[in-house]
Amino acid sequence: MPHHPSTFATRVLAWYDRHGRHDLPWQADPTPYRVWVSEIMLQQTRVETVVSYYQRFLQRFPDVQALAAAPLDEVLHLWSGLGYYARARNLHAAAVRLCAAHGGHFPQDIDALVALPGIGRSTAGAILSLACGQRHPILDGNVKRVLARFHAVEGWPGRTAVLKRLWALAERHTPRERVADYTQAMMDLGATLCTRGTPDCDACPLNADCAALAQGRPQAYPAPRPKRALPVREVYMLLLVNGEGEVWLQQRPPSGVWGGLWSLPEFDGPDALLDWCGRFTGRAVEARELPALRHTFSHFRLDIRPRLVRLENPAFSVMEGEGCVWYNSRQPQSLGLAAPVRRLLDSLEHTGEMQ
Repeated sequence: MPHHPSTFATRVLAWYDRHGRHDLPWQADPTPYRVWVSEIMLQQTRVETVVSYYQRFLQRFPDVQALAAAPLDEVLHLWSGLGYYARARNLHAAAVRLCAAHGGHFPQDIDALVALPGIGRSTAGAILSLACGQRHPILDGNVKRVLARFHAVEGWPGRTAVLKRLWALAERHTPRERVADYTQAMMDLGATLCTRGTPDCDACPLNADCAALAQGRPQAYPAPRPKRALPVREVYMLLLVNGEGEVWLQQRPPSGVWGGLWSLPEFDGPDALLDWCGRFTGRAVEARELPALRHTFSHFRLDIRPRLVRLENPAFSVMEGEGCVWYNSRQPQSLGLAAPVRRLLDSLEHTGEMQ
């Protein structure tokens, strides 16, 4: 049975007025910059986690000019722990381009926004609707779930045909009035009621016409990503501690896993690790094994096997230079650290191994 778009939006907006979220920090002054930062942070990350990161980020970078002028290291430092660090690199790159090509102002044209690093169609639509009141549909994970269930859209949203269908539905239901409220309402509905695991269908304003609910299987929509076994990789990480209790870090390449972040030297095995230490210290060393840990990425799992080596007189002249630093966790520099590296450093500090 067809559903009139205005009826759909009216019910969503009526629910939002009574039950939606109206006190999120980026709602207080929804400028394009503030909305943009929040939308990028909210990708793959829950609101509850984002709020504190967002507040610290905006305190340090209150506008696009401040973000563009900052070193990438500092941006990554404030992003440490949020994961998906390409978001932070793209955020910084887009800020630089906005200042260079647009005078520090956000373009009001959706195609111009999509041309910026890290901004896709849905993010651009959210910026222009939430900050500028323009009518643009969005299709983040929450909205995909609401629409897929309401219309019983079969298939995984990552497939081109399914995504095209969902975009058509998003366009159809987006109203011409109160578009900013509707955009926020759809995100709130998916985040608070139409959740992935246990949707609260009784409280949903769309339950009377939800096709998935009528079938008695709302959790079947949207279809999950086809399962595939995640490969497991192994790496040996060196915690090289000098007489001052500092740990030697290297900056990773700008792209790829943990791009631009500071990490520990990595090796394929313990022999390669010891050989490396011997070459840089000029003497044989023994590495002590620390408890292993596993870090899971979206496309593989990484088993990390840390080795601690303590040096009294390391070869500073050889080991210092661009892209490497002795890091003091008691007086930490503003460096972006990969999450497992931060965990290892915190563990060393907690156990007194830095001393």
